[in-house]
Amino acid sequence: MNSGTTLPVRAPGADLGDLLDVDAVSALILAGERLLLAGDEALLARLPRGTWIGGTIPYFVAADGGTSSRERLFCTRLPAEVEVDSIRLYDAASLAHVCADAPAEGFSVMILPAFSEVHSLFARNAPNYEDMYLKPLIGWIAGVHLDDLGRATPKVFDGSRGEGCEERAVVLHARLPEPRYARIEIVNLFRPGSGPGLRFTDKGFSAAKVLVDGVEQDFAAWLRRQGTDTRLPLVADYCGAMVNVSIKSVEAGRVDFYAPVFPDIEYRIAAPIDDYVARFLAALPADVPPVTFSCNCILNYLYSNLEGRHTGPMRGPATFGEIAYQLLNQTLVYLTIEG
Repeated sequence: MNSGTTLPVRAPGADLGDLLDVDAVSALILAGERLLLAGDEALLARLPRGTWIGGTIPYFVAADGGTSSRERLFCTRLPAEVEVDSIRLYDAASLAHVCADAPAEGFSVMILPAFSEVHSLFARNAPNYEDMYLKPLIGWIAGVHLDDLGRATPKVFDGSRGEGCEERAVVLHARLPEPRYARIEIVNLFRPGSGPGLRFTDKGFSAAKVLVDGVEQDFAAWLRRQGTDTRLPLVADYCGAMVNVSIKSVEAGRVDFYAPVFPDIEYRIAAPIDDYVARFLAALPADVPPVTFSCNCILNYLYSNLEGRHTGPMRGPATFGEIAYQLLNQTLVYLTIEG
C-alpha cells in the first residue's frame, strides 16, 4: 500500500460516497470503516478483508458527475451510528429469509449478481418474502462494462470472507440506535403514457404475447408496428407506487425485460422525458437529509446522457437494477437515516 495515500475527510452531514483508488479504499478497510463498494472485479478482488460488501460495475454518478472507470471504486462509508449486525451470503435456497434475518431496528443492503438464479428468484418472489416491507431493504444489481457483455460475469463480494460470488447474493444487515430509523425513497420520473393498457398472461422476464386493451397480440410485432421507443419502460401502479419494467431486447416472437412482468397488473408504455437531469432535480424533495446510500440505473445513465452531469446530492453506482424492497428498473433509490 502507498503510505502517502491521503484519505478523504468525512465532514458531519456530508455526502458519504465518492470514487477512490484501491490504496485509499484498502486504508479505510484496515482502519475499520464499514463500506459499500462498487467497481471492477479486479479492483474488488485486491481489497483486504474487512467489514464491507461490493459488486461489479464500472459506471457511477460521482462528485464530478457521471463517469465510467475501471481504475477506481465507488466507496460509500456507513455513518458511525450504524452497527453492522452481520454480513451474509444467500443462495437460491436461503434467499427468502433475507428480511427475516434482518434486525428489528435498522436496515439491510443487498447486492445481487445480474442474470443469476438469485436475481431471477428475487425479482419474481420478493414481495412474498417474510417481513418484506416491514424492514428496510435497499441495494442494487451488479453488472459489467457494456463492452464485456457475454464475456464477463457480474459478481458480488463478501469482504468479511474475501470471497467473490456469481450465484449468490451478499447482504449487509445493520442496526440503528433508537430513535433513529432508516427511510428508503425512490425517484421515478416515468409515468404511464396515453397508449393502450397492456396485460400479460404469465409472470416472467420475457413475453411472447400481450393483451392490448384485451386483444391478444404478438408483443414484439406490436411494438414494431407502433414504432415504440424501447428506451421507455413499461410502467404500472404497484399499490400506489409507479414501478418500471425496462425492455432489454426485442427479438422475433419475444420481448425480454430487466425485471419481471406480472399477470394481474396493467402496464402502459411510459410517456417520454425531455431533460432527465432537470426533471430529476425538480423531483427531489426540497430538504433531503444527508444521503447514506443511493444508486441509479445504468439505463438512466445511458439514455439520459449522464456522463459528466450531476444529479444533486445523489451519488452512487449506475446499476443493472435497483432494490427498494423489490426489484426496480430505471429508478433512483436512496436511503437516509432520520429521527
